[in-house]
Amino acid sequence: MAPATSSSSSAKRLIRFSGSLRRTEAPRRPSPSPPPKKLKPMVEVMEKARHAVVERVDYSDVSCQQCGSGDSADELLLCDKCDKGFHMKCLRPIVVRVPIGSWLCPKCSGRRRVRSFSQKKIIDFFRIQKCTDKKNKFSSPQDSRKRRRRSGSLVLQKKRRRLLPFVPTEDPAQRLKQMGSLASALTALHMEFSDDLSYMPGMAPRSANQAKIENGGMQVLSKEDTDTLEQCSAMCKKGEWAPLIVVFDSCEGYTVEADGPIKDMTFIAEYTGDVDYIKNREHDDCDSMMTLLLANDPSKSLVICPDKRGNIVRFINGINNHTLEGRKKQNCKCVRYSVNGECRVFLVATRDIAKGERLYYDYNGYEHEYPTHHFV
Repeated sequence: MAPATSSSSSAKRLIRFSGSLRRTEAPRRPSPSPPPKKLKPMVEVMEKARHAVVERVDYSDVSCQQCGSGDSADELLLCDKCDKGFHMKCLRPIVVRVPIGSWLCPKCSGRRRVRSFSQKKIIDFFRIQKCTDKKNKFSSPQDSRKRRRRSGSLVLQKKRRRLLPFVPTEDPAQRLKQMGSLASALTALHMEFSDDLSYMPGMAPRSANQAKIENGGMQVLSKEDTDTLEQCSAMCKKGEWAPLIVVFDSCEGYTVEADGPIKDMTFIAEYTGDVDYIKNREHDDCDSMMTLLLANDPSKSLVICPDKRGNIVRFINGINNHTLEGRKKQNCKCVRYSVNGECRVFLVATRDIAKGERLYYDYNGYEHEYPTHHFV
């Protein structure tokens, strides 16, 4: 029998084995196994997963988990996870309008993840101006007039109390933590950061903000306090703000704590947001609108609306001014001033505030129109 010929086109050959022919192939190397996939923890998966609730046939027996009442069914919110009911006014903070889309109760949303920010993202988020000048210690404008003030009477000094500039936290890492907490809170509410009043198309123009048309006149910010305001504005542009940090509380929602001692009469921040006419916001249920201008002609009155743009003042909570305990918690107030002919609203400390103490002010001020009965 003629010997078998091997083909050059393959690594196959014919060999004789037990009186028969068997085809064999060159041995193949085993393919490398793919690296094991990194699986996410189940807790993280469940936090991002959508919740499905089996609809009931009848919801007439649903009652509020806070007050136990089933009254005011049109104000009952149903959690999309646990299917329990909550009155909008019984929640803390109060929900002023029916949420768009899915809604989770405080217990089901208590472990939600908050977006964290790196140092570079924080600087970009707040548009902080990098300054190479190492002279970051400002001398208070009050110091230059200290000797002249001492020559006056004590009674005159008490009547003419001046604003104090805030003292920012010295540790840069802690300042980044403070700014990161504010950036996370603003992002959670889909807001942009703005440390100035915003005049948007379709709303009130800047020319409408004229302090001279205020009904009864408006107090004018003194030259000395204007210097303090400019000093604080320069520090804010470098990321040096009042020592404040935003925290999340299951009862009060986002709230602001002092991250360092704050003295009485210290300028804390300006109330910022979109400026609009009050007539355009008569049916707006935003819970954070602030009066900016009350004109003799009501059609020219203005409000600040921090629902799309704002700063840390957006998260400072109000007091229940109908109870003694609520009024005791107040440690700052909003004051309206005329600055270069324009109306501005500033938040000022009304007493010494200790580190770890939360900031509160009266939402009503002098108008007493906002309901605060349900505030903590």
